Amino acid sequence: MMGKFGSHLLRARGFGAGSRAIALAATIVAVMTSSGSAHAQGTVRSVHGDWQIRCDTPPGAQAEQCVLIQSVTAEDRPNIGLTVIILRTADRKSRIMRVIAPPGVLLPSGLGLKVDNTELGRAGFVRCVPNGCVAEVVMDDTLIGKMRTGQSATFIIFQTPEEGIGFPISLKGLGEGFDKLP
Repeated sequence: MMGKFGSHLLRARGFGAGSRAIALAATIVAVMTSSGSAHAQGTVRSVHGDWQIRCDTPPGAQAEQCVLIQSVTAEDRPNIGLTVIILRTADRKSRIMRVIAPPGVLLPSGLGLKVDNTELGRAGFVRCVPNGCVAEVVMDDTLIGKMRTGQSATFIIFQTPEEGIGFPISLKGLGEGFDKLP
């Protein structure tokens, strides 16, 4: 079961078996290193501020799929990383944000999100793979608007109920990259 960042910002998303864009994001998860940062496969198609558009053809797909991606490490813990992936589903009807957190995250606490110090809520983790845990949400226009106009986002994971680790993500170039995402 997925949580959501504020009831009006994101809707929960089930896994669509036919979505090749989601398969590409899963490929990125699969190639994560043990440090938790992603070394995405595929070709860097373009760079938009602090974001990259990476494209690849997932196994079994007939067409290339692209994602908007940024990976960061915690300022005080360089061995702990987080990756944010934004994509459009193959049918182009949904926009998905997938956040890959490092192993050892406290699952019941979920993933917190702040944009420019405004708390937007938490999303639940949907699954864990050997190298990290994934939170996934369907983005609505309100959240996309906040992220387009914001300067920075902070994703917060918890290793204990009292210990949150914030990962600052630059939003510079997100709007431009999102507009150019095929």
